[in-house]
Amino acid sequence: MKFQALRFSLIAAAVMAACSLSATAAAQSQAAFSSEVPEPADQPYSGMLTVNVDLTDAGKRIFRSHETIPVKPGALTLFYPKWIPGEHAASGPVSNVSGLIIRANGKQLPWRRDLRDMYTIHLDVPQDANQLDLEFQFLSPGEGEGSNFGASVSSSPDLVDMEFNQVAFYPAGYYTRQIQIQPTVQLPQGWKFGSSLEVDSQSGSTIRFKPLSFNNFVDSPLIAGANFNRVDLTPSGGAPVYLNVVGDAAKDVKLTDKQLDQQRKVVAQTNFLFGGHHYSHYDFLLTLSDHTGHFGLEHHQASDDRLPANFFTDDDMHLLAASLMPHEFVHSWNGKFRRPADLWTPNFNVPMQDDLLWVYEGLTDYWCGVLTARAGLWSPEQYRDSMANIAGEMTYRTGRAWRPLQDTADAAPLTYYGSQSWINWIRDTDFYPEGQLLWLDVDTKIRELSGGKHSLDDFAHAFYGMDNGSYVTKTYTFDDVISTLNQVQPFDWAKFLRDRLDYTGAELPEQGIERGGWKLVFNDTPNAEEKASEGINHGANLAYSIGLIVSQKGSIRDVQWNGPAFKAGLVPGLTVVAVNGRDFSGDALKDAITAAKSSQAPIELLVKNVDVYSTVKVDYHGGLRYPHLVRADGKDLIGAIVAPRAK
Repeated sequence: MKFQALRFSLIAAAVMAACSLSATAAAQSQAAFSSEVPEPADQPYSGMLTVNVDLTDAGKRIFRSHETIPVKPGALTLFYPKWIPGEHAASGPVSNVSGLIIRANGKQLPWRRDLRDMYTIHLDVPQDANQLDLEFQFLSPGEGEGSNFGASVSSSPDLVDMEFNQVAFYPAGYYTRQIQIQPTVQLPQGWKFGSSLEVDSQSGSTIRFKPLSFNNFVDSPLIAGANFNRVDLTPSGGAPVYLNVVGDAAKDVKLTDKQLDQQRKVVAQTNFLFGGHHYSHYDFLLTLSDHTGHFGLEHHQASDDRLPANFFTDDDMHLLAASLMPHEFVHSWNGKFRRPADLWTPNFNVPMQDDLLWVYEGLTDYWCGVLTARAGLWSPEQYRDSMANIAGEMTYRTGRAWRPLQDTADAAPLTYYGSQSWINWIRDTDFYPEGQLLWLDVDTKIRELSGGKHSLDDFAHAFYGMDNGSYVTKTYTFDDVISTLNQVQPFDWAKFLRDRLDYTGAELPEQGIERGGWKLVFNDTPNAEEKASEGINHGANLAYSIGLIVSQKGSIRDVQWNGPAFKAGLVPGLTVVAVNGRDFSGDALKDAITAAKSSQAPIELLVKNVDVYSTVKVDYHGGLRYPHLVRADGKDLIGAIVAPRAK
């Protein structure tokens, strides 16, 4: 024992000495570079950056970047974009960057990552150097990898989506609007591309774009692919708008005449709504693939829209996803031209604050639904189905008992990328769906107070329609929103909004559906949108009855807090194996719920928790329940809201 103790003591002393030497060496290494990060200054950066992005290996999910940065000798800090506009979180995919080599005059330079911010690197520029050459790869995730916009699956053997924030660093100490860059992209042979970037020259599959600010560079994505289609959405003139489509197959990128007419009406109706535009040209960049992520991301003169391959060829998919492009188009006005002051930052590494996302995203979501109907992509009945589903979901949002709508916006960096279980209790990005109800409440209230003379359309003109053609961002605050609402229709709008934003309790605080001449009811028949959703997602939404949402294979996705399933012991992550002694299926569970309506016997479920099986008994007898809007007393204001506009 004494020998062992002595041995361990000697080993411990050696380890401590080694750690001390290692710490000293680390401190000396850190001291070799300045760790100070200069504050951004609104002054031009000397010289022009260039970046050459080689996408010839895009099918292998490798984007190769060669960047040059004009520099002066001395300490230098470089940023990789961290806070990407529209993603509302520190989501820049720096962990996907690899192979970073920095050279000056052909000699590789050492660099050190900042210990407090993983998006920042420090280095020293030699006395004889006036330019840095950076080479690195962005390794785009494969299928099943990546969980956010910045690192979503973005390529396949036939196409690529690229956000330029993924493939460039920039010098700290400057507003990004004051840094100029010229991009070049190399595509696989025969691929065509779409982007809001303006072409300077093209030689084969190499495209050199015109110089622009780093701000606008990050704001200008690119799509390319072997199957490509580009259509003009403004053939009658005006600021050009194009729809660029890449897809898994040639058949996927073609629009019918009806679909083309509807997309053209989206542009016309949106311009009618705002009474002005803030782009010199606009490009929808639509990717239709079953091998990429599915979402939309706004840009000032473009939108990165990613949907399943059958968007144009399957009626149910088209119904469910029709509002995506209108949503992103509205963002050119609301979010890009007009932006909450706390979401405007001088560069991409200053933190953003999301307190007004209920305007930025909530109001955009309200108008996207309205415009989808005004353009004919949805019928008035389909719009009402959408609102019924939103109202049903938000009515049953148990988390309202503790968490106000305002906090879902404030905590957007958490709500976007947090857990996907217990959504009804912890609340998700509710500033989107409940934001629609909030602004319907505002719209119908304006119409009621003004006797139909004014509406939220007047707010759109006043708040977003000024400075026609201007590309310069104008920020706003809560007080600015209130002031403009009062110009449209005098009222205590601050109290009206705060009463809803800060509310906690069991009841849904918005009353726009009722004021609009309709009411929310539940019956045992799914509405058309719910039928389409179950057909596409192959699951069953039983949140309003038994209190759970389950996949086709029986995996429980969510459980209503304190609902019948919860009280029986069911939680997200369990798997339903059998229903009343028979193999599970969505239809079998629905049949059991229907049968229990005329029986006192509980619904018996065999469930699996990892490798443990148990039987639970759900005491529920209320039958199936699905949301619908039905006509009530008063004027049909909702019908008036979705009616198409004309000059």
